[in-house]
Amino acid sequence: MNTNYSELPNGYTETISKGIRGVRSFRGGMTEGSLSRDQAVARLKTELAAADAVVIGAGAGLSTAAGFLYSGDRFREYFADFEEHFGFHDMYSGGFHIMQQEPEVSWAYWSRFVYLNRYTNPPKPVYRNLLDLVKDKDYFVITTNVDHQFQKAGFDKERLFYTQGDYGLFQCSTPCHSRTYDNKERIVKMVLSQGFIIGENKELIPPKNPDGSTDFSELSMSVPSDLVPCCPVCGEPMRMNLRADDTFSEDEGWHRASAAYADFLRTHEGMRILFLEIGVGMNTPVIIKYPFWQMTKDNPNAVYACLNYNEACCPEEISPRSICIGGDSAEVLEKLL
Repeated sequence: MNTNYSELPNGYTETISKGIRGVRSFRGGMTEGSLSRDQAVARLKTELAAADAVVIGAGAGLSTAAGFLYSGDRFREYFADFEEHFGFHDMYSGGFHIMQQEPEVSWAYWSRFVYLNRYTNPPKPVYRNLLDLVKDKDYFVITTNVDHQFQKAGFDKERLFYTQGDYGLFQCSTPCHSRTYDNKERIVKMVLSQGFIIGENKELIPPKNPDGSTDFSELSMSVPSDLVPCCPVCGEPMRMNLRADDTFSEDEGWHRASAAYADFLRTHEGMRILFLEIGVGMNTPVIIKYPFWQMTKDNPNAVYACLNYNEACCPEEISPRSICIGGDSAEVLEKLL
């Protein structure tokens, strides 16, 4: 029997609507709470142990804490040739600059980007530490991250909802259909064609100068035309499966995860839930942050925790049942173990 995913509950739409409606009901200001850092960590540890269920909401700050930096030395080691040629200074900005280039150049950039941020392991064990904290709990994860690190760390894939896509997937750019396609084999061929080597631990190794710096004279900034991906249905160019506009493909896996998230929230309604938000900024607060605030407000048994380097705060209305911890999330998670 074929499942009609259009008829399933949509956790993404439900929670965004709840968050948008609910955030307007918060009339007070924002607070960082009155607990010291050590007190807040101790209280979070207690709440983790006591919770009937944990809903993790993760943003880019979690992967940053794990060492996936988009700028600085990590960027220059792999992209200084693109930086010099096109004038951008971090991986995120590069994705916009490169869009208008010929596909061979565009895919040279994206293949480096995707391999680094999807198929290599993070320098720090942040995701594994987080799993150790919740593996014996009834948990679910909603994330705007697209680097697949939760599943690589061992989280149950049936308890994960990647709302914004996956670096590991291609989709039709039109799109003529909603199916997505695993891209690892093609991405590997692209980076190898540019002169990179893949190490024993799956690390991406560029050619080196005697001083240890990357020898960009040995790297190509384009890939062979036969590696440029095209849609197997309509023949149009493929693109990354990332939510940037209304051409984003929500495939069957996306709808299945959305429905699982909605079902998890529904079956745990009113229970002692810890809404654990980590590294979520204000770029897309309607996906995780605002719904977490509102669901905490609606459920007197719920607790909201916010781990954020610079923006650890909550509405005053839910501050008695909130825990705000600023600073490095990697350090906080280690203290909770």
